[in-house]
Amino acid sequence: MALYIKRGLKLIFPLAAVLVLMVGCGKSAGGEIVEGKVNVVTSFYPIYEFATAIGGEDANVINLLPVGVEPHDWTPRSQDILNTSKAQLFLYNGAGLEGWAPNFLKGMGKDAAVKTVEVSQGIDLIYAEGDDGHDHGHGDEGTETEATHEEHGADEEHHDEEAGGDGADSSQAGDVPAHHIDPHTWVSPKSAKIIAENIKNSYIEVDPAHKENYEARYTELSQKLDALDAKFTEELSKTAKKEIVVSHQAFGYLCRDYGLTQHAIMGLSPEAEPRAQDLVALSKMVKEEDIKYIFFEELVSDKLAKTLAGEAGVETLVLNPVEGLTKEQQKAGDNYFTLMENNLQNLILALQ
Repeated sequence: MALYIKRGLKLIFPLAAVLVLMVGCGKSAGGEIVEGKVNVVTSFYPIYEFATAIGGEDANVINLLPVGVEPHDWTPRSQDILNTSKAQLFLYNGAGLEGWAPNFLKGMGKDAAVKTVEVSQGIDLIYAEGDDGHDHGHGDEGTETEATHEEHGADEEHHDEEAGGDGADSSQAGDVPAHHIDPHTWVSPKSAKIIAENIKNSYIEVDPAHKENYEARYTELSQKLDALDAKFTEELSKTAKKEIVVSHQAFGYLCRDYGLTQHAIMGLSPEAEPRAQDLVALSKMVKEEDIKYIFFEELVSDKLAKTLAGEAGVETLVLNPVEGLTKEQQKAGDNYFTLMENNLQNLILALQ
């Protein structure tokens, strides 16, 4: 009898693991497929905002990530896969952010007509030096190796061919492990403009009949991004200091494009715990460089930022990576541009 029980358990546990993978561990923002419009599913907030702005009345945009949820913590549900398989476009950042993407794409099956687009393509990606030791969004798969990353790209190319594409949307990272890539491309207005253009081109490809509408709305969004870029360039060129200390290494593109240097408490993943010696070294650097503020984020714990600030005798400020909105921000009508304007004002204050 004991032998039969053990054999039964061996069968039950793998099945349970499969069910957990299918169901996911978080809620979805929801949304229904609408007939007569281009249905677009986006992986998280900034892509959703840009896709909504460019799509306008011609599109129905569904965001997978719920309000108030940090994208590093989230995995899709089986219902999300089903909805996406019925859409015309699936837009995701790529560059290692959505570690669930390969299984998600496989789950839709070969018959799904949805076109998948990695909207970070064309951006000059930043690569972390060495292994940061953080499983940045890769779920239960652990560190993505060179072989698995190449497989990921091959899967996307195959899926795109099934959808009638040419495979141009497959992973751009080559043979560099995805956990070495900084995926936070959208935090710089310069990179955000490339993302917006990729979204616009995707709309035109699946719905050429409304090309003029997409072009016009993209032009309006592009002009707003250009104005934001110009403001960041002008204001940050005037600051006396160029060093910032942040809780999460999410501002590499912002710093590269506007002449700043970030020092992060945590690595590319906001869940990672820093070593004690790293905190000591950061505290010393803060004092030596006369840094007055430590930046933290709303969607992740501010405990470490406040601990470091207390140790170094400085204050804290928000620097938002715009990975999502809090419920309060959504209620207040905040968006990418208001959050980035707030970021700029806080940077100016901290870098005086």
